[in-house]
Amino acid sequence: MKRIDERDVMFSRSNYTKGTPEYEDYYKRNPENKDIDDSIRSKPNLCSPGTMSYNPINSPMAESAFMFLSDIKKLSEVNPKPNKVEINPKIITERIKGYTKFYGANLVGITKMKDYHYYSHRGRHVENYGEEITSKDMHTYGIVFAVEMDKEMINRSPMVSEIIATSKAYVDVSVIGMILSYYISSLGYEARNHMDANYLVVCPLVAKDAGLGEIGRNGILTTREYGSRVRLGIVTTNLPLIEDDSIDFGLEDFCNICNNCSRTCPGKAIPKEDKSLVHGVNRWQINQEQCYDRWRSLGTDCGICISSCPFSQNLDFMQDIDNFKGNTDLINSILKQYKEKYISRPFIPTPPDWLK
Repeated sequence: MKRIDERDVMFSRSNYTKGTPEYEDYYKRNPENKDIDDSIRSKPNLCSPGTMSYNPINSPMAESAFMFLSDIKKLSEVNPKPNKVEINPKIITERIKGYTKFYGANLVGITKMKDYHYYSHRGRHVENYGEEITSKDMHTYGIVFAVEMDKEMINRSPMVSEIIATSKAYVDVSVIGMILSYYISSLGYEARNHMDANYLVVCPLVAKDAGLGEIGRNGILTTREYGSRVRLGIVTTNLPLIEDDSIDFGLEDFCNICNNCSRTCPGKAIPKEDKSLVHGVNRWQINQEQCYDRWRSLGTDCGICISSCPFSQNLDFMQDIDNFKGNTDLINSILKQYKEKYISRPFIPTPPDWLK
């Protein structure tokens, strides 16, 4: 699989300021992206005045969470203690998983890190723009964990309640990752916390290989337990661990029939077509420009594709089914019940009482 260049990710591209070396370099190499990126940059930022959802009291709740994350991201890399503790891989794997859940993770898995899990180059920030990610930056194992986002808050997508929930989840996984990385370094092993705006890895790819879920039509990880309604954290390490197997609960077959996220996407950014070859892998590819452009208009990170996924709703008539693979009649029956319950998607039009 071809490695992804973080400079091409929309979050990076939106940060390039006209006239700077980063701007000139990126659009010299990618002139086809300049006009759409300039147009997106001309719009207000998320949680800002001028966006559809802006509230002068509530919007800063999400913004403050991201400010906090920006302040702590420098702590992501910890120097290990000089003396390594002798480790039994089976025992420490159990300890790590239990410790991660004790700190609030709902799901946790472990995988051996592959080359394609890492970005090829960094691009999110001026201070490391264009830095190549090489073997010296890579670790042997990835500990991947997910926290569930509040269902009722996500079902208020795309309003401010949604981004308050997603920003909290980013904080939750970042703090868990910090604790894990500090713990592992105290045992004398290298560890790095990959967190919001400071990733070296592509989180959904690592999480898929660690057995947390599969990547659905909306381009993000979908878990069997919580659907797309999770946020991911990753700690990479050279601590010897036992890896988990990837899983296949039939999501591709389900997404092929469902298509609900594509129908409800306000930016028309999610493909209706079958999978195609992307970076050497047969997968669905969202249009990130159309997606992020809608975010900047809304003032939130939207979340409609998350709430519209049947797996995100903890529905009773889906919970006892182990695998949907090849079961077309069952999938159609479930989607019929889903549409009878929600028509197109669940939507709570008013904020919770504490945000009114």
